[in-house]
Order: sequence, then C-alpha cells, then structure tokens
Amino acid sequence: MCGFVGFLNETADSGENQKTVRAMADRIAHRGPDQDDYYVDDKVSLGFRRLSIIDLEGGSQPIFNEDKTKVLVFNGEIYNYQSLREELLKKGHIFSTNTDSEVLLHGYEEYGKDLLPKLRGMFVFVIWDKVTQKLFGARDIFGIKPFFYYLKGDTFLFASEIKAFLSNPRFEKELNRDRIPEYLCFEYIPSDETLFKNVYKLSPASYFEWQNGKLTQGKYYEMKYDIDETKSLEEWEDIIAETFRDSTTVHGIADVEVGCFLSSGVDSSYVVKEMSKNNDVRTFSVGYEEEQYSELKYAEEFAKTAGVANYTKKISADEFFEAAPKVQYYMDEPLPNPSAIALYFLTKLASEQVKVVLSGEGADELFGGYFYYKDPLNFENYQKLPLSLRKNAAALAKKLPRFHGRRFLIRGAESIEENFVRNNYVYPWYERDAVLDPDIPAPDPAVFTKPYFDMVQGEDDVTKMQFVDMQTWLVQDILVKADRMSMANSLELRVPFLDKEMLKVALSIPTRYRVSKEQTKIALRGAALKQVPEKTASMPKTGFLTPLNDWLKRDKFYNMVKDAFTGDIAKEFFDIDYIMALLDNHKSGKEKNMKRIWSIYSFILWYDQYFVKN
Repeated sequence: MCGFVGFLNETADSGENQKTVRAMADRIAHRGPDQDDYYVDDKVSLGFRRLSIIDLEGGSQPIFNEDKTKVLVFNGEIYNYQSLREELLKKGHIFSTNTDSEVLLHGYEEYGKDLLPKLRGMFVFVIWDKVTQKLFGARDIFGIKPFFYYLKGDTFLFASEIKAFLSNPRFEKELNRDRIPEYLCFEYIPSDETLFKNVYKLSPASYFEWQNGKLTQGKYYEMKYDIDETKSLEEWEDIIAETFRDSTTVHGIADVEVGCFLSSGVDSSYVVKEMSKNNDVRTFSVGYEEEQYSELKYAEEFAKTAGVANYTKKISADEFFEAAPKVQYYMDEPLPNPSAIALYFLTKLASEQVKVVLSGEGADELFGGYFYYKDPLNFENYQKLPLSLRKNAAALAKKLPRFHGRRFLIRGAESIEENFVRNNYVYPWYERDAVLDPDIPAPDPAVFTKPYFDMVQGEDDVTKMQFVDMQTWLVQDILVKADRMSMANSLELRVPFLDKEMLKVALSIPTRYRVSKEQTKIALRGAALKQVPEKTASMPKTGFLTPLNDWLKRDKFYNMVKDAFTGDIAKEFFDIDYIMALLDNHKSGKEKNMKRIWSIYSFILWYDQYFVKN
C-alpha cells in the first residue's frame, strides 16, 4: 500500500518539476513513510511514497521495464501476481524484482489494457510510455484504492489523495459550490465530481489514457447479476466457504505481519477465524467508555473463543471531538459518518503492532446484510393494492401528525427507485434548500442513482438495492473512510470479501438465500456458522455505534458545535437560525438530529482545514 502523485509538465525546467513533484509526494507521506522516489523527464513527473509490504528490499518505485521505455507507479496489491508472473516469464519477459508492481508493468507491455480483466486485487496504477507518449492508468473493479485528477485546460495532475494538489502551483483551489446540495443529501458526492472544482474521481473498473493533449476513459468490467437457481442453500454455503477460504489466503500474502480488525459482527469474526487457521493472528477492536455503545465485550469474548490475541481501546468523548478536524483533513472531502473517527482510532491502534490488517468491509453489500434490504419483502403484500389507493393513503398520511405506520403508508406508495435512496438521505431533498444560505439550485438527487437502477431493470427490488449500494454507498463512503483512515496511520487495509472471486459468487446467489423477512446475509451466515459460534453468526448488523447522539447534548460539546454553527464559515453557507434550531431541539430532546448536525459540523471542519488553514 502506497501513494503516488504526478503531472504532465508545462515547463522544461527539470529542477522546478522535481521540486514540485517532491512537495506533492510529501503531502501524502503518511501513505508511504518507508521510501520515496521520483521520475522526471521532459514530458511527465512522477512521485511515489512506499509502505513496504512485499519484496521489502527490491520493491521501490517508480519502476521500469527492461529497456526503460515504460515507467510505473502503483498503489495496492495484486493477489494473483505470482501466476501472472509465471505466465509472463514463459513469454520471455525478464524481471528484476519479485514485486506485483513489476508484474503490472510487464503485463501491460504484453497485453495492453487487456491486462485489466486478468487482475485480482485492489489497485490504482499509472504507466508512462516514453515511446508512444501515452499516459495510461486504471482502478480496481470495486474502487478500493483512490485516484483523483485535476483537469483544467492543458493542466493535468493526478494523485492518490486530493491534498497533494495543494503543493502544485498550477492547482487553482476552488470550492465546487454546486455540489453542496448533493453532499447534504448523501453525505458524499454521488458522481465523478468532488467538492473541489475541476477535481474528479476515476470510476471503479475504469481506465484512462492521455495522449496528444486528450483524456479518454473507458470501462473494462461491468457488474452483472447472473442468478443460479439450481443450487440449494447448503451448496451455496459450501461455495461461499471454499471461495472465502481462498480469498483470505491470498489476502494474507505479505512479507510483514498481518493482523485483523474484530467487532461483534459475523463478517470480521469470519475473517479472523479463517486467518487464524494458518497464522498467529493479532486482532484489534475499539469501543467507547459508554458501555451501552461498545462492542468490546463481544469482540473480547470471540477472541477468547477463537484463541487469538485481542488489543482494545476505549474512545472518550474528548478524544472523539479532538480527532474530528484531523479526520476531515485526511478524508480530502467532508465525510460525516461518525464511524470514520472510530476507524481512525482503530487503525492507529493496529499500526502500533502490524503493517497490514484484514477487515470485513463489503460483506453487507455483496451478500445482503443491511436491515433495510428486508423492506421490499415487508411491502410485498401491501403493494398488491392498486397504486391509486396507495397514493391516496400516502397523501392523507403526509397531512396527519406522526403515528405508527405513517412512514409505511408513505413509502408503500413509492417505487423502489424513489423510496430506497431517499430513505437514506441525511437531509431530504426538500430540506436542503432550507438549510443552505444562499440557496444553490440543484436537481432532485435521485437523478444520480437512476442510471444504476436502470442497469438492473428486471431484477427484484432487493437485488436493485444491493446493486445501487455497491455503486454508491460502498464506493463513496465505506471504502473512502477505510482507505483514508488506514493510510492516515500508515497501515494497509485489505478487504477479502471485496474479491473478484467472491463477487462472482455473490452475483449468482438467489435473493431468497440473501435476505428474508426474518434474516439478512442468509447464505453467508450459514457459511460462517461452520467456523464461528452460532451467537456470532446470527449477530444482527449494528455498524460502528457511537454515543455522539448523547454527547451533543452535553454543554461542552454543544457549545463547541454552537461556536462553529454561528461562526464565519457557517454564515457563508448555511441558514444560521435553521441549523441552530436543529442543534437546540436536539439538545432539549425534542428531535433526534445527530446526523444532520454532524453533517454540517463536518463540512465546517473540512472547509476550515482546506480553505482557511491550508
């Protein structure tokens, strides 16, 4: 796991380019504190920061092919690099290291962009071909590893993190105000844009080419369901178990010690159990001083049962709030998911002992783990009623005070395309205009998710929800905080559920073996049950619980947020009376506004980090 930066030169001054590329790489030194190196010619400048994981002595980058006509920088891990290396050796390629990075370089030499479907791993890489004067890059199918680029006129910069651009004099830092409404709804930007104007994300499963002053992009993989109805639940459990066993094995490949995160849930416990079969595994868990929000006792209990070492930390309210500005800086863009702060402390704890950890991200999206995936099954009978009748009931319910069943009637009159994403909004689309000052005209945010729903027309509603989550929530939230928080502490985080072979299985399992009215992740839990205690396998999904809801009612933290809500940054973007009412009503107990408060507060902290202090 590493980080890289680069740009197309606009000056022939190699000394100036060398200075700039070094400064950019220094901004992301946390991604690779073990080594740095650079490549500068008359056309391109590349910088690299390395966290040494494989071939500790010979794996430095940028790395060249035999005749020095191609040079590569790469962030990630290729888990099938050894078999690809053997294949390339038979074709006459000569290797000078035992690294996966050199396999990428020779693989591109041999296959061009047709190499990409052959890769199993998490990756972003860029190759400069001095002969064809072409820059080529690609991102893994899930979007586990990040890639950003700045494009304005003839200026083209790229990096593993946006903050690297701050050290390039050609980067014009400007807030992308038009995207703030989407941030308020989703808690992230649900497109290839960012909150920095002219800064973009390369989409998962995509590649780019820059040649003759032109940027082109393409997809090399499309996620498609191919349901296999011929197998029983027990057969699917066995397939999952076998595939996951292989995935954890390849994800454990490293020349340094590998640890695991451990919560109370089935996903991380399953990872730990598989890894502990052949390794002396250390596990890491965090919780809170408030016991009712802490999963530590469950993690400690499982660790004892599994016979693995477990290291823990309890996070205090003071530590949580003190870390919040730092977390928003490392995020690059504001991300108000409170679990990101818990993850920051968890990765910090693990980094004190290991360089690599395995985690359970992705299992919920692939195998149907979120409780709201049950919703279509609960609406099934109600939606057999005529739509006109349901619409009238919904219209009446909206006019009445809150009562038990009101939300059911309203959502029961909507299609899955309408009610699924809106159900998860931090701010409903009609409220974001009230919170913003001045109002920023923006489309109904559902337009950002419609293309993904269109891609799974004909599938059942549960499958549609999972697919959209894999394209949005997983990429823009779950994997962002996993990458940034681990890299903030110079720790490589690997996700064995988000594996190419695991995805093939997940895209074939019938819905009835994923979700029922009573249970989620049915087949996955069945596979895990063969390895972990029943109590763990059946543990309901909780996520990273935090006491933030209660902390915001304490005078100390209420006043801290109040100062931000009435400060100069807030006055520039938000209706102060509106957001203060949210805060006051939360403190008094009239409303539960934690998510909405933390969304505004996180934006203010982020803006302060990037547009005031930096």
